[in-house]
Amino acid sequence: MESILPFALLCLTSFFTLTNPLGTMPVFLTMTQGMSDKERRFIVSRATLVAFLTIMVFTFAGQFLFKFFGISTNGFRIAGGVIIFKIGFDMLQARYTHMKLKDEEIKTYADDISVTPLGIPMLCGPGAIANAIVLMQDANTIEMKGVLIGAIALIYLITYFILRASTRLVKVLGETGNNVMMRLMGLILMVIAVECFVSGAKPILVDILKEGLI
Repeated sequence: MESILPFALLCLTSFFTLTNPLGTMPVFLTMTQGMSDKERRFIVSRATLVAFLTIMVFTFAGQFLFKFFGISTNGFRIAGGVIIFKIGFDMLQARYTHMKLKDEEIKTYADDISVTPLGIPMLCGPGAIANAIVLMQDANTIEMKGVLIGAIALIYLITYFILRASTRLVKVLGETGNNVMMRLMGLILMVIAVECFVSGAKPILVDILKEGLI
């Protein structure tokens, strides 16, 4: 139980900051401008479902991909740490956006923005995918794997409700509140990224030192 609680907290905090539903709200409102509440509800429902299913595929197929491409877990931790650190740094500067959209691009995506760009890569980007694969590798027991899957499901459920209430939340938070929240989440994400990077680099350095001594 003592090891599961910190793992559960890590899963929840890392996925919430990587999914970043609060930062997605302004972009979502821009892309759905002029749409009815019913249309927005449909888009949110489909986007969160697509993002959840996508990340589940990578969570369970991650190890197979490692073996297929000959990728080491530690190497992926280092790469994932760099990606997550960059995302966290952008969020700390309060200038993080998953995708910049021009007016003509918004019209192009209007028919099915729930899949692209809202579901992928906004709600399920490379950082979230890397985080899912690494945490699944760290989940050594059935209980921890269950905690990881439950945490991902909970975060996307929270994301669904946040985007559903996006119109009201943006007015309540305001621009200043949005920036403060983004900076705090970015700082947390950078700390997680450093831990991920160190956990991947440490075994590699130990092996190098052992080979040098031999």
